[in-house]
Amino acid sequence: MRALLLAAALAAGPAVAQDALPVAEPPAAVPSSPVVVLDRDALYARSAFGRRVAADVEAASNDLAAENRRLESELEAEERALTARRETMEPDAFRELAAEFDTRVTAIRQAQDAKARAIAQQTERAQALFLEQANPILVELAREADALVILDKRFAIASADEIDITARAQARIDAALGDGAGLRPMAPRPRPPSGEGSPAPGAEPEPVAPRPDPG
Repeated sequence: MRALLLAAALAAGPAVAQDALPVAEPPAAVPSSPVVVLDRDALYARSAFGRRVAADVEAASNDLAAENRRLESELEAEERALTARRETMEPDAFRELAAEFDTRVTAIRQAQDAKARAIAQQTERAQALFLEQANPILVELAREADALVILDKRFAIASADEIDITARAQARIDAALGDGAGLRPMAPRPRPPSGEGSPAPGAEPEPVAPRPDPG
């Protein structure tokens, strides 16, 4: 059967065979090694998931910057108008309006700062979700390599290129997750009542596959 499949693939011609292969998947098999290395930062940044998140964060940051400029312009105009009214108002009335303006400016600044923090946290949450979803794929790659451990390449003093699985991991993760839109964190399965198939002590709950975002 394998000979027949190989003959059919060769008969199809180089162009057809090349088109049928995933572009990002390295052709070489995962090398057998007790230790493999992975560039975690590059894996995330170069993945379809990471690129989509980076684009989303950049767009949100640009929108917030534009909103800040608009608010600043509006508040400056309002401050000038309030200052112009000072000569025609009673001091107590002006102080009351000025205090209300200052309170509103402070509230607006706090709200905009909260938006900026939320945008910054979006990247952290996305990275955590990415690693959570990618973990089963990395475990499978480690098994294929007969590896006992995957080391972060940044902390390895030296390593051979042959044991770097970053490109292979990216290809498989892109194929499995795409750009990650609509993914949700994995949730543990509800534990059955005590004595009815409860997991052994110390066992971790099995992950639940994420569901697409209905929206």
